Amino acid sequence: MASFAASCLWAVREVAVKLKKGILIPSVLGRSALAAKQAPASLDREARAPTTSRRQKYRVPTKIGYAYLAPAVILYSLFLLVPFFHSVYLSLCTWDGLSKPEFVGLANYRAALSSPDVRDALRHAVVLIMFYAILTTAVAMVLVGVMGSMRVRGMSTYRALLFLPYIIAPVVVGVVWRWLLSPNGPINGILTAVGLSRFTRAWLADFQWALPSVGLIGTWMLFGLVMVLLLAAVQRIPTDLFEAARLDGAGPVREFLAITLPGVRQELVVVLVLGVTAALRNFDLIYVTTQGGPGTSTQVLSWMVYQHAFQIGDIGLAAAMGVLLTLIIMVLTVLIVRIGVWRSS
Repeated sequence: MASFAASCLWAVREVAVKLKKGILIPSVLGRSALAAKQAPASLDREARAPTTSRRQKYRVPTKIGYAYLAPAVILYSLFLLVPFFHSVYLSLCTWDGLSKPEFVGLANYRAALSSPDVRDALRHAVVLIMFYAILTTAVAMVLVGVMGSMRVRGMSTYRALLFLPYIIAPVVVGVVWRWLLSPNGPINGILTAVGLSRFTRAWLADFQWALPSVGLIGTWMLFGLVMVLLLAAVQRIPTDLFEAARLDGAGPVREFLAITLPGVRQELVVVLVLGVTAALRNFDLIYVTTQGGPGTSTQVLSWMVYQHAFQIGDIGLAAAMGVLLTLIIMVLTVLIVRIGVWRSS
């Protein structure tokens, strides 16, 4: 039945085309039955032709695209995926770096998850996330909200000055801040000069203030990057929207919530991911400033990986901690991105 209907439609179309061109002859109706029999085959050829040509059209560029991707995929696999899976293998073994690895299954993971030091390190990581991601983003959003509805002269110079702390090596930043926060450093000197000597302390050697001090250093490092990203997003927002909001009687808070915040939502997801990742994998700053001390008050998981691998010699447990740290970063990154996509939709 479907074939008969297709044949009829094809015959009607042929008649209509010939009528339009003025070349219809009386015998066309007599030949319509023969044409109807030939129609399904021709229709099938017409239906298959675009698919075949499309395949031929895109087959070669796809191969060329894979060829372009191949060097990057090979290098990525060689320097990232292969070491990661090797670490997963070592995490299932006990190994001191010299003898032959001995397979122990999930014993290293059970030891890591049941260790009080690992739980303390995770709590310290949460504190650092509050500084690296939440505090940095909050302060930057306030400044972006103030500057969003105006055009500031010399914005390129302002961006360069803001971005400068991020491009300085973390080791250099750690050395400078270790001097600034030392007992005889400039910060204590300023507090003494203004009559606040009771607040002076050895900031990086104080059990209560060492971790917040490291968090503030990280905030100072990331603040410029966060501000540059958010300012670039705000400058894409048309100023007409802010002017229209003011004409409608919107105040600064309403203007920020209705215009600025939706305009920077995508960049907000990016800076939160960067802040959380930097807080969890923080090693160089800890190594230079406190080395996990005083005691274990600034000990984080990345520092424990280094400590167990190169100081204690328990590479299997260090690999298990590294794998756990990688999984935590991946899970938090996916959650932040999914929440950002859900809010955008």
